[in-house]
Parts: sequence; structure tokens; C-alpha cells
Amino acid sequence: MPSGDTIVRFAGIGKTYDGVTRVVDDLDLDIRRGEILLEGKPLSRVPPYDRNIGVVFQNYALFPHMSIAENIGFPLSVRGVPASDIARRVERALDMVQLGGYGARKPAQLSGGQQQRVAVARALVFEPKLILMDEPLGALDKQLREQMQLEIRRLHQRLGVTMVYVTHDQSEALTMSDRIAVFHRGRIQQLDTPERMYEYPRNAFVARFIGENNRLSGRLEDVDDDRCSVRIRASDDTRIDATLAEPLGSGAMVCVSLRPERVQIRAAGPTMNGHPDGCRLAGSLREVIYLGDHVRARVALAGNEDFMVKRPISEAHLLPQVGAAVEVSWTREHARAFAEER
Repeated sequence: MPSGDTIVRFAGIGKTYDGVTRVVDDLDLDIRRGEILLEGKPLSRVPPYDRNIGVVFQNYALFPHMSIAENIGFPLSVRGVPASDIARRVERALDMVQLGGYGARKPAQLSGGQQQRVAVARALVFEPKLILMDEPLGALDKQLREQMQLEIRRLHQRLGVTMVYVTHDQSEALTMSDRIAVFHRGRIQQLDTPERMYEYPRNAFVARFIGENNRLSGRLEDVDDDRCSVRIRASDDTRIDATLAEPLGSGAMVCVSLRPERVQIRAAGPTMNGHPDGCRLAGSLREVIYLGDHVRARVALAGNEDFMVKRPISEAHLLPQVGAAVEVSWTREHARAFAEER
């Protein structure tokens, strides 16, 4: 049974479009009070027009023949709200998304970002219990997308309405969420806060899907609780220390995930203090890529030609010359070993 703090519970839910592939497979998910408020009613027994749910679509779905004010007021008019109340609530919704004075315009007269704001205002104007957003920023350019992410976050914080937000953009999920559910093959792989999802992924898929990571494949050895060593597949003489992220026995094939920003790099030389032999690898610096606020150093090591090290731009001058022999190092806690994906 749901806990006292749980308002909505999905139990054993499945979905298929073709009768073969299950896009949702045996889903169990509790949504807590303050995340979704649906007054305890099973949605399957409530007609769509009575569900009190706002929806923001990827393509905005604005009516081109209607003015902006008419678009936003449409959910109120179909609910029989008096015209005087509609005008007042539409004006308030326009101000909420910083589009005051735009009510008389048509959608074609607005930019993509402005149209998206209208779509958000339309979803908010009737004060729904829940807003569903289906990749609403997918059609926007990077700068505008990031601006709208912040706008939606501010609205969420100010209004307190629960939003369920679908996105394939990992950074967007990290930026906007209080909790993230990562799906793969119809099942939730991990349900967690953004910080825990990034720092403590539960399996190899989540580690690969959320954020960037370097992956080194090998065989698990010397397991001691969550401490382990891994013999790198491409080099039988190389072993590295890692944290075992899921229960596995010695001899299992694993991949070790290392976030690029958690790795240090320096010119090859005497042993570096503070990093035991199992937390360092020798390689060759192949390329340094400038990305404005940071640089990425591409290193060839242990059979991997694209091992990435990410350093802030303030440390770019400390990097060795391209072509130099280098040593990369890390702390064991930041190297997480998972069962290889099947």
C-alpha cells in the first residue's frame, strides 16, 4: 500500500504499441505529496476533461487563427468560466510568463521561445493539479532552451504546481528536476535526486546515459565489500582500483565508469603522492579541445583512444604538450564498477 505521503501510485503498469515491444514494463512508482496532487482519484475512472491536468506539447500546439489571449483563455472558455474572469486570468498568466501586452498578437508573430511561453501559460491558466510536459523545449536552439529551462524552474518554484517533464536531454533533466526516473527497455533503472543520479549511478546504463563518462572494460578481481580491483581487458598486466556499485563476484566482466572532471592529468614522472598504483594509468596526450569555460584532454591509454579528462579553463595552461607521455589519476570512490551491459 502507498505510504501516507504518497498521493499517486503506479503498480505493475505495462504499455505496448505493437503487442510485442513493451515501452513500459511492470512499472512501480510512488509519487509523493507535493509532487502530484490528484485528490486520490484513479485517472482511469476520470474523463480526460475532468482530470485537471495541463499539458505542454513539443510543437506548442497553439491555434494559429486565435490570438495569444484566446489561446491562453481556451481552457477556461471550454470550462464555462465567465468572460470577465477569463480576461483577468489570461492577463495574469501573460504576466507570469513575461508576455504582458502580447495578448492581441497571433502565434506566427512570436518567436519560438515566446510561443513556448504561451503554451506554458495556457497549461497554467486553469490552475491544474498537475502539468505534463512532453519534450517542450526540443525545437529550441541551445541558448533559448537554457533560458526557458530557468523560466520553467522559476514558475515551478513560485507556483508549487507539480510538473512531470519528459526529456531525452540528460543535462536538462539534471537542471530542472527534483527527482529523475531513468527508463530503459520499459523499466525504471533508477529513481533518484539529480545529484545522486550523477554521482552514484546504479548500473552501467545509467552511468552512460546521465552525463559523460570514460568506460574501461575488464574482469573483476579481489572483491572486499565495495572495494575491488579490475584487470583491464586490453592489457592483462594493468589493474585498477574501483568501487563496486552492485553485488558481483570475482571473475565477473565489468565496466569501470570515470567521470572526466574527476580525473587528474599530469606529465609522466615520479609517483604522485596520494594516488596508489591502482588509481593511475599511463597514457599519451593526443589532443586538447578548447570549449570556452573548460578544456578536454583526449588521452590514449589501456587500449582506449578516447579517454577524456575535463579541466576548467583556469587550469588549461597546466596541461602537458600534445604528444607527451602523461599519467591520469583518480580516487577510488570516483571509479565505479558495474556489470557490463547486455
